[in-house]
Amino acid sequence: MNSAAEKPSLSARLRAWARRVKRDGVTLWFAGRHASTPWYAKALGMFVVAYALSPIDLIPDFIPVLGYLDDVLLLPGLIWLAIRLIPPPVLAECRRQADDWMQKSGARPTSRYGAALVVAVWIAVGVAAWRLWSR
Repeated sequence: MNSAAEKPSLSARLRAWARRVKRDGVTLWFAGRHASTPWYAKALGMFVVAYALSPIDLIPDFIPVLGYLDDVLLLPGLIWLAIRLIPPPVLAECRRQADDWMQKSGARPTSRYGAALVVAVWIAVGVAAWRLWSR
C-alpha cells in the first residue's frame, strides 16, 4: 500500500539533499581544522570549501544550463569525495560541530579566498585563451 503520505515528495527530497550538501560543506570547514584529518582530505576539503563559500562561481549562473552545472553536479561530487576521505570518528564530530554552527548562525559563511581562487582560475583561462588566439 503506497500512498503519497508515506513517501516524501520530490521537492521535499531535493530540499533535504540540499540541506545535507550545505551541512557537509560546513563539515569540511571544521574537518580542515581537525588534527586527525589526513592532509589529502584537508587539501581537497579546503579547496572545496573555498570554492563553495566563494561568492563568485567558476561558471557564472547567467549562462543557461552550464551556469548551474557546478552547483548541481561539480560541487556535490567534490563534497562527496572529500567527505569519503575523512575518518568516520572525525566526520561524526565535525558534522556535530557543523549542525551546531548552522543552528546558531543560520547563514553560511563566505570565503574571500574562494573568491580569489575563482578569479585566479578565470584569469588563467583568459590568458590561455588569449595566447591561443594570438598565435
